[in-house]
Amino acid sequence: MKLLVDTHVFLWFILDDPRITTTARPLLVDPDHERFLSLASVWEVAIKHGLGKLQLTDGIKGFFRDIEQANFELLDIKPGHIMDLASLPLHHRDPFDRILIAQAKHEGMHLLTSDPQFGSYAVPLIKT
Repeated sequence: MKLLVDTHVFLWFILDDPRITTTARPLLVDPDHERFLSLASVWEVAIKHGLGKLQLTDGIKGFFRDIEQANFELLDIKPGHIMDLASLPLHHRDPFDRILIAQAKHEGMHLLTSDPQFGSYAVPLIKT
């Protein structure tokens, strides 16, 4: 299964945060699943870190190292993702979340999130 992980879920995973569910954790450690983090999530983390809203021990460079050590692949933002984004209804206005939804739809991925607003979109979800 291809899994696209919402930003907060990835952070919970690498920090071993108890908010990650017993449903999500086994999926994220199973080598049979392809695990992806969107470049949009990295952008979001860089912005929040730069604003002082998110502390990263080793900065954004360390965050890239965390992605690699967790064996996640980075998912680029492609023109098809933007085209799908443009056709999404405005159930949710967060631009980072909307691109994740569009990417998951376009790539045929399951999206792991705890955000209840994602349920308004026709995308396979796994709640964390």
